[in-house]
Amino acid sequence: MNEENYLLQKLARRYGTNNVDNCTRMCHASTVWALRTSLGAGAMTNSMADLEEAADVFWIQGANPGEQHPIANSQYFRQAVLEGATVIQVDPHANKTTRSFDIQETDRHMHLQLNPGTDIPLLNAVLKTILDRHEAEPDAGWIDETFVEERTEGFDHLKETLADFDAEAAAEEAGVPLEDIELAAEKYAMANNAAIFTGMGMSQHTCGVDNVQNEINLALITGNLGSPGTGVNPLRGQNNVQGTCDVGAMPNVLPGYQLVDDDEARESVEDVWGFEVPDEPGLTNVEISHEAGHSVHGLYVMGENPVMSEPDGNEVEERLKSLEFMVAQDIFMTETARFADVVLPATTWAERGGTVTNTDRRVQLMRGVETVHENTKHDLEILMEIGSRLFGEEAFRFEDVEAVFEELRQVCPSYHGMTYDALGEDGIQWPCYEEGDEGDQYLYQESFDTDNGLGQIEGVRHQPPAEVPDEEYPLILTTARLEEHYNTGTMSRRSPTLSRQHPENFVDIHPNDAEAYGIEDGDVVTLRSRRGEIEVKAQVTEDIKEGVVWTTPHFAAASANRLTNDVLDDRAKIPEYKAAAADIAVTVADGGDEPEPADD
Repeated sequence: MNEENYLLQKLARRYGTNNVDNCTRMCHASTVWALRTSLGAGAMTNSMADLEEAADVFWIQGANPGEQHPIANSQYFRQAVLEGATVIQVDPHANKTTRSFDIQETDRHMHLQLNPGTDIPLLNAVLKTILDRHEAEPDAGWIDETFVEERTEGFDHLKETLADFDAEAAAEEAGVPLEDIELAAEKYAMANNAAIFTGMGMSQHTCGVDNVQNEINLALITGNLGSPGTGVNPLRGQNNVQGTCDVGAMPNVLPGYQLVDDDEARESVEDVWGFEVPDEPGLTNVEISHEAGHSVHGLYVMGENPVMSEPDGNEVEERLKSLEFMVAQDIFMTETARFADVVLPATTWAERGGTVTNTDRRVQLMRGVETVHENTKHDLEILMEIGSRLFGEEAFRFEDVEAVFEELRQVCPSYHGMTYDALGEDGIQWPCYEEGDEGDQYLYQESFDTDNGLGQIEGVRHQPPAEVPDEEYPLILTTARLEEHYNTGTMSRRSPTLSRQHPENFVDIHPNDAEAYGIEDGDVVTLRSRRGEIEVKAQVTEDIKEGVVWTTPHFAAASANRLTNDVLDDRAKIPEYKAAAADIAVTVADGGDEPEPADD
């Protein structure tokens, strides 16, 4: 809930540290960074309702809504295709999203199946196509010259970056025919309203910020921002990750994305809180893990499972062992909680009230049941008790969850006009600056929330993944989630129904690679990287490209994150989950043992 995350980050700041972070560092930190610096706010520019009504083209890159946002996919994207819209899907893996648009008697779906880590070459080829066609046909509408001139800056930098760009070579590197890229560019640029949807396939790279910046470039030069049916719209990784960022649970910002090193913003928050806030940004999730046992001696983990969610899980376990003290606050005894000195049993979200903020900036009121499990406490109750015992009751004792929200809206400008009564049944989209405001379905109608009010165009160049295939590890490993399981599997692995559908991990491998390695469908194989190895069943399929293997992070016995690389994007500090060098070999031919169920 927003209120609990707000209180946790307030507790950290009262303790004297900005070393507080949340799961966005694992999913969309680079998206937030690019959107905030180039447009003004680290959130979806539009809303699902206006996009369904007004968009002619949906450009979905690095997202798999068919599995990870199935309601959005069925109610919005697929329905839009049935009503005449076009979907351009950019993804290394053919998946349920791909198949959901295989609709009889329609040809309004393109799948650009690129190689992992080549999003920038592909998008630069799209941008180069648009620039060249505009030069040849200046009145055809490839570029919105008025929008570019009046509402953006940096267009010349983009043109300079792409002046000598070789689109044919880029297409070959991406593994997508150039004519397909050019057709996709035409469909997007020539649409009346075109919307970009971005996901973790874009953000989880060492070049994640640049990946999203290039999507912003595409939207800005074509004028696809600031109006219904347009924009750059992240499909967030899980419930309320948007709200957790909004309320300041990040090391560089306070509530409302106010920078901790902005004296005026910091002092306005201090006036409400009654104590000083550190003025230097803190460490991010993986940086905290790197510093465990060095500059970081203690850790408070609330509702996260870094042993499963952070890259290089074997090393994460060793780092946790080096801490002097660790607290885990969770609803289950997770793989991480087993390393804790103190475990605080919490209640589920359904047992408590509060607010959450969804992927299109809508703050919604949740009403919990009255009865809670024995020997558990609400997260908010735990945090208030700890804060009061450490620092006195004045700053950390609240009458109820609504009282916490009342303080939150005092220090979060975009929530300032919201009250519990106003949220009602439907909620309110931020920004909502004054009581009575109804919020905005789409942002930036007149100007961007940047220093000069202009959208920032910035040309970017390709940066290969930190690891590329070599003789020892000749395959590219990429990872993603399943429809049936949720992130680290802490909850979904405990569902008998979901576990029956997918009881264990597996790896997708192309038939040509399977033949080369002597792998048959259903064989148990050892998948390994420089950081570890896991045993999984092989699924031989043409859904994945030759030279690429694909697996998931959900299963404790064989998590992909035992293999992933913990190198970070220089700015957003997000790990590179989507590309690592790997190798594979048959280990057991008879299918192996049945997986053990998750512990309670």
